[in-house]
Amino acid sequence: MTAKLAWIKSSYSSNEGGQCVEVAETPGVVHVRDSKDKSGPQLTFEPAAWEAFLTFAATSEV
Repeated sequence: MTAKLAWIKSSYSSNEGGQCVEVAETPGVVHVRDSKDKSGPQLTFEPAAWEAFLTFAATSEV
């Protein structure tokens, strides 16, 4: 990817470690990465799949 992504850290993330994610949206793709490993692997989702995940995460008792 040649364009620089604008990463947004989860509002549930803190600066004290733990499990933190960052998301960057581009046309047609949502990029997700571990905020503690910025050069590590990234996941990509179609926007509809990401929206379905967010809905599930917000309404499920996991």
